[in-house]
Amino acid sequence: MYEVSDELYLEIATRLLGEVRALDYFSGSIIHTAGDVECRLVCSLIVERVGDTERGVRVSRITPVWWEFHTTEGSVELLNDFSFSTLVELAL
Repeated sequence: MYEVSDELYLEIATRLLGEVRALDYFSGSIIHTAGDVECRLVCSLIVERVGDTERGVRVSRITPVWWEFHTTEGSVELLNDFSFSTLVELAL
């Protein structure tokens, strides 16, 4: 089983927030290579924000419509312990 590290969660969360910064709906992939392992988040998300333009707007909620997290080494897919709720907690 491939254990998803805190560092990997933070990297994926940072990239995801960069992708959804101005969107209300996101459908796409975030890919990161950790050593020999390719990690790929494929998802469709609803993005909600709070705030106003004077004080700034921030993402307040990310609701997954669908998601998958794949880890592969070479051509072999590895089981992993990814948790979308953990990702969202770190992202927000």
